[in-house]
Amino acid sequence: MEFDPQRALQAAVDVFWRKGYEATSLQDLLAAMDLSKSSFYQTFGSKRELFERCLELFRERQAGKMMKALKAAPSGRQFLRATLLSLADEARRSVPPKGCLIMNTATEFSSRDPAVAALVADGARAFVRVFRAAVVRAQDEGDIPLDKNADALANYLVATVSGLRTMVKAGMRPAEIEGIADVALRALE
Repeated sequence: MEFDPQRALQAAVDVFWRKGYEATSLQDLLAAMDLSKSSFYQTFGSKRELFERCLELFRERQAGKMMKALKAAPSGRQFLRATLLSLADEARRSVPPKGCLIMNTATEFSSRDPAVAALVADGARAFVRVFRAAVVRAQDEGDIPLDKNADALANYLVATVSGLRTMVKAGMRPAEIEGIADVALRALE
């Protein structure tokens, strides 16, 4: 089988997403990516360089999936509602929730690493752009008042989703997540 760098990169995303940067060993990565040490270093440089590429890939894919879901949604408000309620669905699954790689990284690294902090900020901004597009669409559709600040609401939604993902990881019950999602949606009115 021929080496596929994109498949290997996605395997690394999955490992970092599940374990975090610090807890992920080179052996974890080599096993998941099905690579030898020499191939790993030739292709990806270092664990750190690989991690940065993984953050970029995650951001691009997640923001792309979100934008695709927004375009397919019957309305901007329905997209927002579905996004918030999907977190309750995540809490119902038997698989341990992974949260969001970008936000997990923000928590793990805090502000101790400027390069990683910049990648986290880029990821957050990409998510804000999607939520802003949803808010503006909902405003155009008459579901969110025009006098509401779309930028502030988009930031609020990213903070809410990030917090809810953390609470799902902490074991919050689906009904509690749904209650918070309902409050968040009312804040848009």
